[in-house]
Amino acid sequence: MGGCPYVNYNFPVLTERIDFDPDRDAEFFAAVAASPAVFLLRGADYASEPYVSKTANLRRRLQRLLSAPEERTRRLNLRDRVRAIEYSLTGSDFESGFLLYRLLRDVFPQSYSNRLRLRFAPLVKLHLENEFPRASITTRLGRSSGKNVYYGPFFSRVAAEKFLNDTLNFFKMRRCVDDLNPDPQFPGCVYSEMKMCLAPCFKGCTDDEYRAEVVRVEDFLDSRGESLKRQFSVERDAASTKLEFETAAAFHAWLDKLAPVLQQMPEAVRRIDQMRALIVQKSAQPESVALFRVDAGAIAGPLQFPISSSEHTKSQSMEARIQAALAVLPAAKLESGVERMEHLAILKRWCYRGSRTGEIFFADHHDDLPMRRIVRGIARVYQGEASEPTPLATPAAAIQSKQQEEP
Repeated sequence: MGGCPYVNYNFPVLTERIDFDPDRDAEFFAAVAASPAVFLLRGADYASEPYVSKTANLRRRLQRLLSAPEERTRRLNLRDRVRAIEYSLTGSDFESGFLLYRLLRDVFPQSYSNRLRLRFAPLVKLHLENEFPRASITTRLGRSSGKNVYYGPFFSRVAAEKFLNDTLNFFKMRRCVDDLNPDPQFPGCVYSEMKMCLAPCFKGCTDDEYRAEVVRVEDFLDSRGESLKRQFSVERDAASTKLEFETAAAFHAWLDKLAPVLQQMPEAVRRIDQMRALIVQKSAQPESVALFRVDAGAIAGPLQFPISSSEHTKSQSMEARIQAALAVLPAAKLESGVERMEHLAILKRWCYRGSRTGEIFFADHHDDLPMRRIVRGIARVYQGEASEPTPLATPAAAIQSKQQEEP
């Protein structure tokens, strides 16, 4: 991609380095920007454990850590130990948090998770590998080659459980957790008594009938409820055309019951292996925004996207320039399912913040990003305008989200 105006800062995490001499600290502090950053302090012994953190004002933080110590103070002072600082300036709290995660993962591979206090995101798991599939709530992803599918991230386990229970009320897929050995003598359970389950446990249905019901549940989750909403609408309209008004009223009532269930599925909840999104954040570079791409829950970036066209891109539209930028930024290649769960935890922590900054745009069922909305979103982020209201941005959600953040 010769002559491309975009810069990919995926590697290394830290892009700047300054040596520290206590006798020339004034020059050192003057050379450091008073801007948000992720940084690492190293001692004379390169093999010794470094100090890693993020800050909203790098110069002020370093002055507290490296200035001459005051008398009778217990404040941490590293003046006599630090010999160099490595850092990257950041434009948003999301960028700072993501870069800090990557840095801690590299520097402290055994303890980074405890340092970050990452809480894995609750997910709905569809157990398609089971002979008689069922759904459950989990925070663990299985092997990528498996048949099971996952949906999330949800704000909390309680929210995920309520959504799943309310969803299954529209279907007859089993809710028991045992591996079934169908036996006609088995008495069944309360759900089969209430006609809310096809009862494969005592052969209340054929295997094909049960598989068809599981497909309906999967279609519902894949389409974020649109498949069932469309089915009810079509059957209601067909009943009305036949003047079967009682049947039409029943389907209309089902649509009314479905609406609050769909409201429990925030925009961030997607099928994980098909999730594709673009996050737009403020940039530390002037006249730019920072782009992050999300593929199957894995976050890649930041990539600095200049607002103004360069000599190479003057003939391109903004949408074409965004597409070219995304071509430069490849999808993240994760080493394990645990790493993907960590990325989902970071995404969940940001998506459900009551005071979320930046914007996220998800691809549709054709895997196409909403480019016109992205262009408007980039303008809002660059100009510092308020983003659209976030899902679950209620006082209770904001308090719980803030408690989950690192100090």
